[in-house]
Amino acid sequence: MARARRRLGWDQAQLAAAVERSVSWVSKVETGRLPLDRMSVLGQLAEALDVEVIELTGQPYRHDSSELDSGHAAIPGLRLALQQATMPGGALLLGGIEPPSLAEISVRVEAAERLRQDAKFTALGDVLPQILRDLIVACDVADGDDLSRAESLMLRASHMARVSSNLLGHHDLGWSAVQRELVAAERAESPALRAAARWDLCGVWLYEGEVAAARDMALRALDDLEPDLSTADENIRSLWGAMHLRAAVAWSRLWDRSEAESHLAEARRTAANLPADGNVFQTQFNAVNAEIHSVEVSLELGHPRDVLSRSEVVDVMHIASGERQSHFWVCTAAGQMMNGKAEAAAESILRADSVAPQHVRNRPVARNLVDDLRSANRNARTEEIRRLAGHMKLS
Repeated sequence: MARARRRLGWDQAQLAAAVERSVSWVSKVETGRLPLDRMSVLGQLAEALDVEVIELTGQPYRHDSSELDSGHAAIPGLRLALQQATMPGGALLLGGIEPPSLAEISVRVEAAERLRQDAKFTALGDVLPQILRDLIVACDVADGDDLSRAESLMLRASHMARVSSNLLGHHDLGWSAVQRELVAAERAESPALRAAARWDLCGVWLYEGEVAAARDMALRALDDLEPDLSTADENIRSLWGAMHLRAAVAWSRLWDRSEAESHLAEARRTAANLPADGNVFQTQFNAVNAEIHSVEVSLELGHPRDVLSRSEVVDVMHIASGERQSHFWVCTAAGQMMNGKAEAAAESILRADSVAPQHVRNRPVARNLVDDLRSANRNARTEEIRRLAGHMKLS
């Protein structure tokens, strides 16, 4: 942050004025005495400093041993597979291999999706590139109903590539993945696939800090989905609810509480009439995830008391996703820290790490929180926090 400020030739007072903060706040953030604990604040700073969010977060976080690599070793293979998937005539580059049956690929995709939900990026990286390559050929030779099935599988596989790339901090690769999703949706001529791809596109833009673009895409997708809501298609209704959650997060990062809460309320109403374990197109859209989003929205809006009150009613163990559970505990920890509850925050961040360590150790907000907790007053979990900081290679 200080480096980006100096590159503009600004002093701390100029940056403070640009983001409507005090000079003291800027000074404390730049010297590490005050954490940047919200993506909404990171996005505002990145816009004011005319840099990408990753320049402020320092992503991706590579470690000096394979044991602590947290999934990054899989990125080169994934990058090559996505380049082949998005390249015109990519199937020809694979030497005319005979792809497995779509039924066999489907089984492998489902197994990979379980790894994705639990944020096991290393294990996912071992299998996902080959799945993508098999689907490149399958999509090239398929026709009729098989083409729709193949492209649906390609969208699901590309989604996993998108999520792992963004969570690991390789945002350019996330964009390549979502491009292939959009192509899959158009080739399959499916409104549900189109909505799923757009939901993922919103995710890419939220990770990149392009919040207004994410908001606008979510609103456009909702307009396009609305005419189909009268059908009994649960996929459409689930995607409708999931898109409202994207919109709620986007509005919260733009600090518009009214709009954020309005979209959150619609998502809750929708989830109430859908399966409790809903996970259409890996959205994990269900009532529990709507409440996890309510905690995140309160955090981004800067309402730490609401974070705590909302987190208390989330039945987080009833969502079949380690990534979502871990995300909930990170948001809760950040809210607890903002409320001055350092010991509770330590408990929550350690719980998040126990559920999905590769998720926590690659998240800028989580790393900042661990660094802040390490220097807080000693408590019963201080040594565990220090060990976690060591695993994260925090200096």
